[in-house]
Amino acid sequence: MLKTNKIEYIVRIMNTNLDGNKPIYHALNKIHGISYSFANIICNVLDLDKTKKAGIMSQEEIKSIEDVIKNPAKYNIPSWLFNRRKDYDTGKDMHLVTSELDLRHDFDIKNLKKIKSYRGIRHSMGLPTRGQRTRAHFRKGAAIGVHRKKFLAQAKSEKKEK
Repeated sequence: MLKTNKIEYIVRIMNTNLDGNKPIYHALNKIHGISYSFANIICNVLDLDKTKKAGIMSQEEIKSIEDVIKNPAKYNIPSWLFNRRKDYDTGKDMHLVTSELDLRHDFDIKNLKKIKSYRGIRHSMGLPTRGQRTRAHFRKGAAIGVHRKKFLAQAKSEKKEK
């Protein structure tokens, strides 16, 4: 079998487009939910060269990477590397990526609001939830300063007095 070093400039793994010119170790970090340490362990488990360009990988290597991402426990990856340990609903350790991670995060916040925990109340009020001070930087959206109606009414009353 002839080996050609044709680079695919866009590699699709886990519904994410990865840059084919980057090394596989760095390209995997572009998948939402995969950190440097998780990308490192993927390369170590599959015996992949971390400096190998992502565009040179074969389809079998891409499928094996997707399998490791979907089922990390099957490859004896320690559970402390997973991004969702002791799930609220199932109690299992799992690793979520892409839209699954965002969706689960939204459900967690909705659950906090539903049970009216302190963090849930802070989320619903739009305040910081992790102990930050509320004096200055959390304020978003609301105009701070003079209220226009009050200002106009005061100006009209001053004109009448003159």
